[in-house]
Amino acid sequence: MELQANAAAHPTFTRTGPRLAGDLAIWIFIMAELAAFAAFFAAYAFTRANHVEEFNLAQRALNRDAGAFNTLLLLSASACVVRAVQGALAGRARAAAPWMLAAIFCGLAFLGVKGVEYAAAFAQGITLSSSTFHMFYLSLTFFHFMHVILGLVILTALWFGLRAGRYGPRNMNGLESGAAYWHMVDLVWLILFPLVYVIH
Repeated sequence: MELQANAAAHPTFTRTGPRLAGDLAIWIFIMAELAAFAAFFAAYAFTRANHVEEFNLAQRALNRDAGAFNTLLLLSASACVVRAVQGALAGRARAAAPWMLAAIFCGLAFLGVKGVEYAAAFAQGITLSSSTFHMFYLSLTFFHFMHVILGLVILTALWFGLRAGRYGPRNMNGLESGAAYWHMVDLVWLILFPLVYVIH
């Protein structure tokens, strides 16, 4: 009886132990996306090893403070998403909606900061063909930028769902799937930022 009560109160656990949060399909999609980013990162690392001085020189021109601030924004967004999921799991979906809204604002701020970075780079005449480093920098960060946009679309849909009371202890699948995607976007940036902005 106690096991059944715990399973009902905490649906992320089953009789056989922890279950996969969200849909299996979203995890397959996430694995595919991570594989794509891993290929990008490997190509970057290999090319950098053969053009160390060129990459070091170009890296010094990047705005590390902006990159670090964006890291803080994405970490804050993920923390807010966690709070929203926890609130829904506790049966307080509507009360958890402001946490999701806060995550959305953090994500929008990330896009704003990155947009300012892009504008400054383009004003200096930097393009994909400027150098090998800039080709990787613009490609990698823009690929991630598009994932942030998709993540924000998902978070917005989840916010509406929370406000409507659509999620709860017995209906967490959609919320957990969306949260998992956003955490993937955050994880990729935690690798991308030091790789492109910091490591020499």
